[in-house]
Amino acid sequence: MKARFLLGVICCLFLSACSTVSVTTDYDTKVSFTNYKTFAFFKPGIDDVEISDLDKRRILRSIDTVMRSQGLTKSETPDLLVNISTEAEKNTYLYPNNFGFGFGWSPFWWGNNFANTYDVIEGTLFIDLIDANKKELIWQGVGRAPLGQQTPEDKEERIYKIVSSILAKYPPALK
Repeated sequence: MKARFLLGVICCLFLSACSTVSVTTDYDTKVSFTNYKTFAFFKPGIDDVEISDLDKRRILRSIDTVMRSQGLTKSETPDLLVNISTEAEKNTYLYPNNFGFGFGWSPFWWGNNFANTYDVIEGTLFIDLIDANKKELIWQGVGRAPLGQQTPEDKEERIYKIVSSILAKYPPALK
């Protein structure tokens, strides 16, 4: 009984860890990010993104909301151009289903030592910030997170969480 409870707790922790957003960033260390006050979306690049128009709008609305909350203003003559791209990948995860005791031994080994698998679609969102005058990439944030079958409201919330996690790293804390 204790072994089943422990396995359930471990599985819940593992699945909850999978629901987090993994974020990495890269940027030009020679750029003074305090000079950027306005932004606009880079329409030609965004038009090329191959996701549903609904999800694309959710991403753009989330970026707009987060960037405005950071004090940036949307403008027809921006300092920054915002571009996005996406990727999706199917990953298979494996976890043991062994209710025995001890390491490498189970009194139930005759049929209970097997593993369960589950598939997760992991999405990657790239947010590129481009110097509008120089036409150079100055900052890139990448967020990876599991995607799933969700209601439109859940999708909206999940996309906002991914975008806000990425843009929380902008502007970079320069030394």
